[in-house]
Amino acid sequence: MQDISDLGPDRSLLLVDDDEPFLRRLAKAMEKRGFEVETAGSVAAGKAIATARPPAFAVVDLRLQDGNGLDVVEVLRDKRADARVVVLTGYGAIATAVAAVKSGATDYLSKPADANDIVNALLATGGNLPEPPENPMSADRVRWEHIQRVYELCDRNVSETARRLNMHRRTLQRILAKRSPR
Repeated sequence: MQDISDLGPDRSLLLVDDDEPFLRRLAKAMEKRGFEVETAGSVAAGKAIATARPPAFAVVDLRLQDGNGLDVVEVLRDKRADARVVVLTGYGAIATAVAAVKSGATDYLSKPADANDIVNALLATGGNLPEPPENPMSADRVRWEHIQRVYELCDRNVSETARRLNMHRRTLQRILAKRSPR
């Protein structure tokens, strides 16, 4: 775990996530680690805070109810180029990771990420990469998350999802009927 003296004089942290219980837990955990936390539950609120009081650190969810978290990252980059930003998402994919980094994110983590993983990503510098997560998603979980993401993007249409995944429709229905793997 990183030492909180690594935070520097400006310990301001913006958390943007529309999952209220997760946001509260993460805010409390980050305050315990020495950050001065401000929270936002939407892209609009996140952009307003990033414009008015650009923080030194930010953790932004990629998919929010009112839009894309990368919009908040871009506003933050315009207002404070030295801000360290970590993008979180429940839908880990290479394309979204690349988009996050191109828009100015320092790092990209898949949910569920715990506070230690987030702090390590926020404080990692240059060639000093953060430690790999203690409990990474299993391959089955990553596959399931990808299938769920495509299913949602196809407006929950099983036939279209199966076509895009190059999978038999009945096989997809069986996968969707099961609970998510750990």
